[in-house]
Amino acid sequence: MPAPSLAAAVVISESPDAAGALLRAALGLLPVAARGAGAPLAALAVGQTVLAIVPPGHPLTGGAIRPGVHHLVFAVDDPEAAARAAGLAVTPVAGLGDTPHFALDPAATAGARIHLAPLATPLATPAPLAPRFDHVGIASADNAAAIGVFRDRLGLPLESQQTDMEIAVAIETFTSDKYGVVTHARPPVPVGGLRVAFLTAGETELEFLQNFDPAQGGEVRHDTAGTTRQDQGAIARYVARHGPGLHHLAFRTPDIGAALAAMERAGARLIDRTGRPGSRRALIGFVHPAALGGVLVHFVQRP
Repeated sequence: MPAPSLAAAVVISESPDAAGALLRAALGLLPVAARGAGAPLAALAVGQTVLAIVPPGHPLTGGAIRPGVHHLVFAVDDPEAAARAAGLAVTPVAGLGDTPHFALDPAATAGARIHLAPLATPLATPAPLAPRFDHVGIASADNAAAIGVFRDRLGLPLESQQTDMEIAVAIETFTSDKYGVVTHARPPVPVGGLRVAFLTAGETELEFLQNFDPAQGGEVRHDTAGTTRQDQGAIARYVARHGPGLHHLAFRTPDIGAALAAMERAGARLIDRTGRPGSRRALIGFVHPAALGGVLVHFVQRP
């Protein structure tokens, strides 16, 4: 059975109309016709993925109210057969379009809410500044368990794994009027890190982010440009508060400076105003979640 591909991402925003307008104005994403829970639904095409933005309490999310990425929809020809082949139980739920959706138990999918459905991909011209999603970020408590489900049972290829680490080095100097200056570096000390695993789902990836060391608290700040230590802090805090689960969306872009500038011109508050080093030799830059009603997104520029 072919590996499933990412057909849709459903997010909860405190201001869905404003969030959709911002993404259309800044990135040129095109609207697509969609239905959800029996009613028309505003949605955007991001490459071959539908981005549906709904308000808190929408029936499509089972009445959930917390803003953020609520669930992903994997396109499979026969959802029930795919679930049986993977040894996973499914529950019929309301979903995008007029086709039945089948939800997997998040406890069996490393905390990620996943629906299986026979959805078609949108037919839209890719937006120049955001032609597709690069990945969906997932706050993980156990990357090995996530790989065991998504690779070994659902068939998603493992693209790569890496460790992101921020290290502090203390420098001591001894300055004498007679003997000059002696400089000594202490051994480096890790202050923040993440274990990262990428699995391919169609034209994008799932990015599982696991706290490298629970003894490292990291830090969470939205008023300065991000760092690896802040990334660790955000993941650690999310898992502590909500458990493992879907965390953010990342747009692939050919020009991260232009993408971030376009978002700022359209009125978005930014965390990063320029690209900074990220996973897979990329430049990354985050938008403040307040810009999209509580949904965290960032941009990725990489070869």
